[in-house]
Amino acid sequence: MASGVSFGKLGLGAKVGAGVLVTLLVAVAYFVVFYGDLSGKIDQAKSAEGRLRSDLADARQLEFTYQKDLAELTDRQQRQGEMKKILPSTTEYPSFLSALQTVANVSGISLTGWKPEPEVRQEFYARVPMQLELNGRYHQVAKFFYGVGQLDRIINMENIKIVDPKAVEGDIVVKVTALATAFRALDNAPADAGKRAGVGGAP
Repeated sequence: MASGVSFGKLGLGAKVGAGVLVTLLVAVAYFVVFYGDLSGKIDQAKSAEGRLRSDLADARQLEFTYQKDLAELTDRQQRQGEMKKILPSTTEYPSFLSALQTVANVSGISLTGWKPEPEVRQEFYARVPMQLELNGRYHQVAKFFYGVGQLDRIINMENIKIVDPKAVEGDIVVKVTALATAFRALDNAPADAGKRAGVGGAP
């Protein structure tokens, strides 16, 4: 004969109480087994999110620094390119002559002769002289000298002599001899050597 109490013999109140107890036990088991595990995963996810946010902030800072450095490098390269036009690091007689010939063509004068001379080294730069012979009208000669002063490269016009004027079709055509002097930077020249040399005047 069984010594336990049959569940069927329990009263309604006892059965409800037992049902509530079983429900509570299941809920506790669910909380311990499932919710506890889920809570741990949530905490891990929050921790991972914090690390990702921190990594994102670091990445954005690195991107900002990179963009800033890139802008500074681009600006420096642009300044160096402009400085090379003004004060190149090589003698570049062909480009020197080509620049003068271009201005002569625009001015309408004839560049009839040129003779490069040895460069003369100074403390921070070297002078690159070239003897020129020109033919043209007075206003064309003036336009040529003005055009040379507008070039990117520093070029001085010195020892200008106007000789042998001739009347041609109602205008006076003259022969001009001059010493055109360009400049180039030396390897140990400071970055502001071009400013010291100046444009259109003696360095």
